[in-house]
Amino acid sequence: MTADTTDTEELNRRHAEKMKRRKALQERALASKTMEKGLLMVHTGKGKGKSTAAFGLMMRAVGHGMRVGMVQFVKGAWSTGETVALERFEDLVDFYTMGEGFTWDTQDRARDIAAAEAAWAKAKELMADPRYRLIVLDELNIVLRMDYLALEEVLATLAARRPDLHVCITGRNAKPELIAAADLVTEMTLVKHPFEAGVKAQAGIEF
Repeated sequence: MTADTTDTEELNRRHAEKMKRRKALQERALASKTMEKGLLMVHTGKGKGKSTAAFGLMMRAVGHGMRVGMVQFVKGAWSTGETVALERFEDLVDFYTMGEGFTWDTQDRARDIAAAEAAWAKAKELMADPRYRLIVLDELNIVLRMDYLALEEVLATLAARRPDLHVCITGRNAKPELIAAADLVTEMTLVKHPFEAGVKAQAGIEF
């Protein structure tokens, strides 16, 4: 047996022991987590992928036969790859695109506030419907940042939702109060974006 073979066998043995200890720790940690509840999840940050991650969450829920709903607070009624794909699960997925585009598109604050209030009314309707297990409130963070909705009323409604309802909220600049209330917060960090190099938004990637 060569020295190299001996070294490799020793490395493999130490690795196996390390993984055995790690597995035992993981199993103990999993065994201690017994609670189930509806989660309040927030996707925020300047990086790309907040809504995309929410769509992935919706697909996961649909895969388990859960009914899901999405209310889009800002995005206008343009077709995206996600909406086209999820339309195939119309028995489990409901979309409500309530926004009229970004604020620089409408250039009308009163109109933006009215759209936000209508979207919030639809969101409350869905949250009150016991058929839904997951509700995604896409870009709600944006309208809260613009003060188009009363933060206190939004937080109170979210806190009063039924115990088994999951809610996912997306958008940049999540309010600190919402972050504090959430069970799960993920911040997407921008490291590099092709738009900065002159690359336009492309089908299948950005929409």
